[in-house]
Parts: sequence; structure tokens; C-alpha cells
Amino acid sequence: MKIKISVITLLCSLLFTPLVQADKIRIATEGAYPPFNMKNTKGELVGFDVDIAKALCDQMKADCEIVSQDWDGIIPGLLAKKYDAIIASMSITEERKRKVSFSEPYYSNYLRFIAPKNSGLTVSKSGLKGKRLGAQRATISAQHLEDNFRRSANVKVYDTQEAAFLDLKAGRLDAVLVDAYPGYDWLKKAENSDYDHVGDTIDINDKIGIAVRKQDKALAERFNKAIQDLRDNGTYQRINANYFPFSIY
Repeated sequence: MKIKISVITLLCSLLFTPLVQADKIRIATEGAYPPFNMKNTKGELVGFDVDIAKALCDQMKADCEIVSQDWDGIIPGLLAKKYDAIIASMSITEERKRKVSFSEPYYSNYLRFIAPKNSGLTVSKSGLKGKRLGAQRATISAQHLEDNFRRSANVKVYDTQEAAFLDLKAGRLDAVLVDAYPGYDWLKKAENSDYDHVGDTIDINDKIGIAVRKQDKALAERFNKAIQDLRDNGTYQRINANYFPFSIY
């Protein structure tokens, strides 16, 4: 009798317990980097990075939560296990790869200088000598200014990209160096019509990936497969078209 009851109990347990549990993945983004990640008037996280994150989670059939985190603390937060991945337009660099692992790139980035129209600036060490140049802290743009213009120009870094743009408009900077696509998004707004690109596009082979902890390489591989799936089924292209009239892949 006891054996029969045990078997019935086991069968009931299997019947009413899901065979596959949806895994929980916490994803961090900055929330201050339009059009890739920002907050709308309701305080909700939106943007290209957020849409890509949601599409990847749907593709992986994962239960995801997307949270905001200030840029300076975004890798420390990952290492402290506050979340499991970073989808925040993060460049894949050798320095960062010493701390975290990355997925394959989900878009490619370039740099551009932005300055007031008719500024007369030329992008060279002599052309920017003594000029006040700005960029967001701990970014590829900031590193490029540090590596190429620190000795000839006055370089200032900011906690957010928007803060750098505000100082440019206030006349406290002569130019900002910014990722090409956020710069494109900023320039197309009517209130910024007095500004334009200066110099050519700067191609530093900058690839943008999803960061995970080094021990979570299996998660990075899941993201890799999902990125390719989104490319194959057209979801990536549809998201891209919502933000840019050209491919950023």
C-alpha cells in the first residue's frame, strides 16, 4: 500500500510540476545613452539596447529583468552579482576582457567630433591645440582623447554623454568626441541645429558586445546563438530600422 501511494504521489508531482523552468536573467543597462538606452517620461527603460535585450530574452525563452546602473559602476555591479549581463553599448576592449567575458558583437561603432557650425576646427593635433574637448568618462571616446590629444588640448570627461553635450551648448567646450550613432541622434533634433560633425569618421574597429562574468561563458554562448537567430529571422533588422535608416551591424 505504501509503495502504491508513493508511486501515485510521484506521478502527481511530475504532472503538476513544469518540466522546464524558465531561467531568470538580470540585465543591466545605463539608461542615460540615447538612443541606445534611456528612460521615457514614465521612467521606463527604452532604446535600441533595451529592445535588443528583450528580443534576445524572447529568443532564449528566458525570464529577464532589465535594470539601470550608472556607467562608472556597471562592471563592478556585474562582478558583485547584482545582475548577470550588461547590454549597454559596451565596447569590447582588451582591458575589459581582463575582467569580464563578451558575446560576439551585436553592432559596430565609430567615433565623430561634434562642434558648433562654422567653428573652423580641423581634427588634428595642431588643429585642436589648446581647444577644450569633452567625452563621456570610461568610454572609447575618452580613451581616444587621452591617447591622442591630452598633451595638446584640454580634455574633460563627464559622467554621462548628455552632460558633455550640455557643456558644449553652454560654450564650455569647443567640441565633443562621441560614438557616431548617439551623435547622429543628437544632431537630428531641432534644438541642436547649430551644431554639426567636424572631421571624418574615426574607425577604431570598435565592436559592441554583451558583457558577462568570466565564469558565465555558457551564458555568452547563449547570447551568441540568440544574436544570430535575430539576424536570421529579421528581428534585428526591424529593431535597427526603428532607430536608424541604415544598418549599424
